[in-house]
Amino acid sequence: MARTSTANRGGALNRGPSLGRWETAAASATNQALGATGKVGDYLEGVLIVPATTSPGPVTIKDGTGGAAITIFAGGATSLADLKPFYVPLGMKSLAAGGWLVTTGTNVSAIGIGTFN
Repeated sequence: MARTSTANRGGALNRGPSLGRWETAAASATNQALGATGKVGDYLEGVLIVPATTSPGPVTIKDGTGGAAITIFAGGATSLADLKPFYVPLGMKSLAAGGWLVTTGTNVSAIGIGTFN
């Protein structure tokens, strides 16, 4: 279920098209839909990656169920110096049925920020 937040990133006024909507993907999730069903036109502003170890698995996104995976974080052994969450800005609209899908590896979760159906 998509959620709405009044919080903003970095203290800046949130003026982007997402208006603060977000959706979580737990560690080891496979093709987690962002939104109830996802559809063409869903907007993925970015993804907050939340590591649980300094050697987490990868995070990928897909545009629809038939889309190719896009790696937004490769992860791997000692790929991080600390456990600080970090943001990957994207600004992408879905062009495929099914909207945006997120896959997370072991020891890493993600929060998709955008407008999802």
